[in-house]
Amino acid sequence: MIGKLNHVAIAVPDLQAAAAIYRDTLGACVSEPLELPEHGVVTIFVELPNTKIELLHPMGEGSPIAKFLASNPIGGMHHICYEVADIEVAAAKMQESGARVLGDGSPKIGAHNKPVLFLHPKDFCGTLVELEQA
Repeated sequence: MIGKLNHVAIAVPDLQAAAAIYRDTLGACVSEPLELPEHGVVTIFVELPNTKIELLHPMGEGSPIAKFLASNPIGGMHHICYEVADIEVAAAKMQESGARVLGDGSPKIGAHNKPVLFLHPKDFCGTLVELEQA
């Protein structure tokens, strides 16, 4: 069901400093910041030949990323995102198999203007998984 790896997301306490590491130290192409208030984050994408790194920074104290950074003050891997052909089919399959879809179980529009949903880390080897419609 899952397709290619879309991105690995890293929560960071300083978005511009993290972007500079990838741009200036590693020589990567780094996007402009994108605010996603419906997800409570500001994101920057680092483009790689075979995938992307998503740098996440909280928009306010109620952001899930703020909670993550409270436990991991230097930042760290937040989630991994896989592509799926049809997000509705994927959501139904997850629920049928007993995997927990976070939130109300309905896809939301993500950073790439495509529907996404998140799966509970306890159901996926301790890793928060995002599915994005390709």
